[in-house]
Amino acid sequence: MFHHITVLKEEAAEGLRIKRDGIYVDCTLGGAGHSSLIASKLGEYGRLIGLDQDDWALEHAKEKLAPYSDKVSLVKTNFRNLEEILKEQSVPEKDGIPQVDGILFDLGVSSPQFDEGERGFSYNHDAPLDMRMDQSAELTADIIINTWSEQEIARVLFQYGEEKFSRRIAKLIVARREKQPIQTTGELAEIIKEGIPAATRRTGGHPAKRSFQGLRIAVNDELGAFEEGLHQAVRCLAPGGRVSVITFHSLEDRICKQILSSYVAKCTCPPDFPMCVCGNNGQIKLINRKPIVPSELELEENSRSRSAKLRVAEKL
Repeated sequence: MFHHITVLKEEAAEGLRIKRDGIYVDCTLGGAGHSSLIASKLGEYGRLIGLDQDDWALEHAKEKLAPYSDKVSLVKTNFRNLEEILKEQSVPEKDGIPQVDGILFDLGVSSPQFDEGERGFSYNHDAPLDMRMDQSAELTADIIINTWSEQEIARVLFQYGEEKFSRRIAKLIVARREKQPIQTTGELAEIIKEGIPAATRRTGGHPAKRSFQGLRIAVNDELGAFEEGLHQAVRCLAPGGRVSVITFHSLEDRICKQILSSYVAKCTCPPDFPMCVCGNNGQIKLINRKPIVPSELELEENSRSRSAKLRVAEKL
């Protein structure tokens, strides 16, 4: 059963300002909540291209989007291949660059990936150390935990999980695996718990939360893929087209904010010039200076939406 509550559903679609005959891309199909809303707003000549690297999500999306099958194309891929896929989908081009009217990113892990224990994303289920979003990918959490050096493991936990006890945890992991391989999420969660002082364990949720996040991001190269994908998204937007990005933690949001800001106009003329002559017009404008966050009602209905932030930008 694929049960997923879509976060900031109306707000993200509204941010795209959907035109009936526009071309839109959902880079993260997941539960297809955003996609079904976008597809429902499209007219006869409108088009939606949905991307996901998870076979399970694609199968579910195919069923959910069946009523709109004449205007929807689904592609198994990582969104870091966005521009290449748009070319393969024969999207209209300008100067050799595909041009679409809107692109959506809803980052992180969908609820079913967490809830299905065998995928290894969750510390609440005892399962093999996997964490791959794309089941055909080579790197797994098992490989990181059982073969990477203590320094590399500590770096992953600190850099991607923002775990301040990363060195202690990495030391314990290496000591444990020297006796026998660490095979399950349950074993790993217990080791992580050991590495965090008792006083700290009493606050801030499950002690393994940050480390599991760090491992998942490393296994799927989530931040690298997002950087590549967002740069391509800005490039592939037609004038007036919009990008909506939903992030779930500070690392993603920081990257999103920095990349979008880098495309905004920044006049470099001396302050005493009567008018701008530098020509640094920028490529996008930010629709919301501050991120949009879930309403109180959404937070009540879906606790997983708590950390979500939506940023929207428009191509000039």
